[in-house]
Amino acid sequence: MIIKSAEFIVSSRLVEQCPASQIPEYAFIGRSNVGKSSLINCLAGRKNLAHTSATPGKTQLINHFLINNQWHLVDLPGYGYARSSKTNRAQFAGSITQYILHREALTLLFVLLDSRLAPQRIDLDFITRLGESAIPFALVFTKADKLKQRELNKNIAQYKKTLLAEWETLPRIFITSAETGMGREEILKYIEEVTHSLS
Repeated sequence: MIIKSAEFIVSSRLVEQCPASQIPEYAFIGRSNVGKSSLINCLAGRKNLAHTSATPGKTQLINHFLINNQWHLVDLPGYGYARSSKTNRAQFAGSITQYILHREALTLLFVLLDSRLAPQRIDLDFITRLGESAIPFALVFTKADKLKQRELNKNIAQYKKTLLAEWETLPRIFITSAETGMGREEILKYIEEVTHSLS
């Protein structure tokens, strides 16, 4: 897939405020500071489409971007740590849940995982909830360029082993680096395939 256009549409605090949509939505979510905004910019081929920050929890709204006038890329607030009040964190969690469970335009959720880390309970619990709610999703390991290949393979294998203890089959898995562009074409091709299957 060639990205010809990518534009910001709107930021919404509540799912009810999201734009009325007749086109597929592909949402990206992960723990705070997993590299979500950097990956979104990499996918879109734009340096500053999604705002990046060294401060965890920067994304606090549901952000819609229109790609090629054909589908929406949705940047969701990160789950887990956020440098904000408990009330705000609860609101973030509520808006995330409402969007994932009730947004009819949501076609696929990309769950981002830091490839440098061993399986984290917060991520595993989130993935389990997606399965229980029958939400279609794929796993995206980020920051692969920060590891040597052997270490990366070891971490991914550990994650697969942990997931297979509860899952019969694994979801689609992508290994990415926003710095090098690794995995970009694979994700865009997958989005293109899924979108085509809907028509």
